Amino acid sequence: MVTKKFWKNRRVLITGHTGFKGTWLSLWLNLLGARVAGYALDPPTQPSLFNLSGIKSNIESIIGDIRNDAKVRQVISDVKPEIIFHLAAQPLVRHSYEYPLETYSTNVMGTGNILEAIRTTGSVKAFVNVTTDKVYQNREWHWGYRENDPLGGYDPYSSSKACSELVTTAYRNSYFHPDNYKEHGVGIATARAGNVIGGGDWAQDRLIPDCIRAFLRNESIYIRNPDAIRPWQYVLEPLKGYLMLAGKLYSNGNVFSRAWNFGPDAEGEKSVGWIASYLLKELGSENSIVIDKSPSPHEAKYLKLDCSLSRAELSWEPKWGIGKAMKATAEWTIAYKKGGDIAKTCEKQIFEFSKPSDGD
Repeated sequence: MVTKKFWKNRRVLITGHTGFKGTWLSLWLNLLGARVAGYALDPPTQPSLFNLSGIKSNIESIIGDIRNDAKVRQVISDVKPEIIFHLAAQPLVRHSYEYPLETYSTNVMGTGNILEAIRTTGSVKAFVNVTTDKVYQNREWHWGYRENDPLGGYDPYSSSKACSELVTTAYRNSYFHPDNYKEHGVGIATARAGNVIGGGDWAQDRLIPDCIRAFLRNESIYIRNPDAIRPWQYVLEPLKGYLMLAGKLYSNGNVFSRAWNFGPDAEGEKSVGWIASYLLKELGSENSIVIDKSPSPHEAKYLKLDCSLSRAELSWEPKWGIGKAMKATAEWTIAYKKGGDIAKTCEKQIFEFSKPSDGD
């Protein structure tokens, strides 16, 4: 469960708070009454959910680079967070092919800088490093990867996130070992999520944002690899998992310090072509879909997560099916197109998603 009782007045730092997932997490924690600070570069896109939502006025927003180790240490020393969610990253596969060293320095050394700062301060009790489902050595098989399957990564982005996992594991084993929890009191975990969709994602070379941009411009939609299957979930699904995990780490860090998967049910495993067509239907769009046959970097054709551990140990369950996720994304997009209040649109979706249901 995600409750105000736990999060009210809790000091939280989010790295990457100006990004898509970081902004949604900031909005949710603000509604829960947490004292949120964020550390990140300026919003990576224009428009950006961070600016549209106005969340900056409700949190402490600090602009900086996680590769700047001195500034990272200073920020954590000043904010004194009890919980850190680490989302700052270079998150794009295609960008990583063009700028591999930037990707590695951000995703690997950035993680190391955060962990080193935690090691030298005394306020942090829980750290959640948000990585990706692409950290696994993908063998294109049709069953889900479990948290103890081998790490890999074909491309610079995927392998950099696997490296981030290894750095986290090394710091946990060396300085925050669960067996010595009574001495250090810090819970360290990583969270691996599948493809997320939702309103406010404007990233380049990503399916849903590309579809939405084409819709708003009334242009044809170009897609690559229409038959590639991915696990799709609404952005609030893994965020709920991160929040639940952080709560467990805060109270029982010795038990929950490990890697965790957060992915959709089987119905959320859809092809790229299916997702594009369904979104256009929800948007009421008649835009055509064109298969982009130009040369492109390698992309996996099949990827699936086994989330049995999160279900059993965290009591986390996916809540919105793929149909509801697509509908919510379309509703947000239409509200944006009509010049609606984006903050209220986001809050409405968070409240609806947070409503208790059978089994909660």
